[in-house]
Amino acid sequence: MAWFRKEKKLRQPKGARLEIPADVWEKCESCGHTDIRENFNKTHNVCPNCDFHRRIRAIDYINILLDDGSIEEKDTDLRSVDPLTFPEYPGRLKKAHANAGDSDAIITATGTMEKMPVNVGVMDFAFMGGSMGSVVGEKIARLGQRSLEKKFPLIIVSASGGARMQEGVLSLMQMAKTSAVLSQLAERRIPYVSILTNPTTGGVSASFAMLGDAILAEPGAVVGFAGPRVIKQTLGQDLPEGFQTAEFLLDHGMVDSVVHRGLLKQTVGQLLRHMSGKPAATGWASS
Repeated sequence: MAWFRKEKKLRQPKGARLEIPADVWEKCESCGHTDIRENFNKTHNVCPNCDFHRRIRAIDYINILLDDGSIEEKDTDLRSVDPLTFPEYPGRLKKAHANAGDSDAIITATGTMEKMPVNVGVMDFAFMGGSMGSVVGEKIARLGQRSLEKKFPLIIVSASGGARMQEGVLSLMQMAKTSAVLSQLAERRIPYVSILTNPTTGGVSASFAMLGDAILAEPGAVVGFAGPRVIKQTLGQDLPEGFQTAEFLLDHGMVDSVVHRGLLKQTVGQLLRHMSGKPAATGWASS
């Protein structure tokens, strides 16, 4: 009989269930710590658990180093071409532009750092591994020329796998081209600060990345010319622990300081004021 049956009613939840979208979470590649993206953003994408410096984009470094509202990007019209008709290179360039933007493997800009006018170039590993092609060399050369003309300090943040093989010797020529401009800055005693991030290797590490008046590196950054496997095969012996890390290079006098990402702007600002002989409150001449 119907009145002996107990009808099952759906239980109504006492409160609304909150669901966090999957794309809100971030995971540290080093320790596996998982946290909401906002917490990583607060620390400039440095893991709050193990302090591992995760890779960030070039524009993020620009925003860290330069004052708000002072950024003026330069040479945005330069584009890589295929001078050697290298197989599949145009397709790779098209894909890189779609994934990483139109700034090639470096963004160059003029702005102020703690009200000091500076020229800044930041390599972007997301664009073909930050490889140095003709556009990268030309942008750095033009940035150096602006520093010569205005007597503004130069800052370059490196993140690269080295020279771009698809441009052959034209890519290798950028090593000499950028080094020549930096030698002119040294002659005029215009400060140049080089910041090494993970990774800085190949032709970039063999040229402008290691020519700074002050060379800084982020914690744990891999810095070197050839990879450890190639070096081990060449030497025929085991390499020291931590070989090619920023800390190892600091101990052996190859870099001047290992600086946490959160302290980059403050540290570089102090260095530039010291090298220029001008205190923080003094205005900078643009002549």
